[in-house]
Amino acid sequence: MSGTLYIVATPIGNLEDISSRALRILGEVDVIACEDTRHTRKLLDRYGISKPLVSYHEHNEQSRAVELAADLRAGKNIALVSDAGTPLIADPGYRLVEQAREHDVAVVPVPGPSALLAALSASGLPTDAFLFHGFLPAKQGQRRKLLEELKNLAATLVFYEAPHRILEALEDIAITLGARQVVLARELTKIHEEFLRGTPAELQASLAERASVKGEFTVMIGKSAAMEVDETPLEEAVEKLIQAGVPRMDALKAVARQRGLSKREAYKILNER
Repeated sequence: MSGTLYIVATPIGNLEDISSRALRILGEVDVIACEDTRHTRKLLDRYGISKPLVSYHEHNEQSRAVELAADLRAGKNIALVSDAGTPLIADPGYRLVEQAREHDVAVVPVPGPSALLAALSASGLPTDAFLFHGFLPAKQGQRRKLLEELKNLAATLVFYEAPHRILEALEDIAITLGARQVVLARELTKIHEEFLRGTPAELQASLAERASVKGEFTVMIGKSAAMEVDETPLEEAVEKLIQAGVPRMDALKAVARQRGLSKREAYKILNER
């Protein structure tokens, strides 16, 4: 008889944020597959759990999924965990779950912490409709292209972002989406947890003043107001972005894009006034 694959959510910061069911499952399975065995060992040591650990991360996922699927078919029970939060949500795990399903192995979710949901619940932004897109692309061109594709969605947009790219990401959000409401959640459930709220340009300026920017970010962008008529004079809208730190030509492009104008048309309007 095949074993069972448990998808176990673990704390995103505070080690107290783990369910009694998750602890029971971790203590009962034959093997725990995890991104970083050293990281997971700290959690297990905290609760006195001693189980064999197997590394399962983006660099060995393909081969390790085959091995673990074979163990499941042989009757072993396996728990899959990520370094933080719910596995497969912007983390490895898809290939293993796919293999398990293909071989009729039971896959059981053990729900719990998720940075995505924790951030949204405390953001103050609408949550009736939202789109989660994992990490933003690392390259500027790809990042702006993605934001452009999503800009008219009537939903809160949610991304993860690394600290060393957050300033660049905010600049691209300002240029592509304009002065929308943005909320940044940093260091969720940890001692230095904070929520920052403002336009992308305002948040970029605020973070740029810090000596260093640390901690993973959950970036939440308010819904598109594309269906609303913006009656703010063109020059005033451009000037507002400039004052918030967006370069003049980028501000002009952003306002033109929001109003369905070409940069040339917007430039002509400004020069005629």
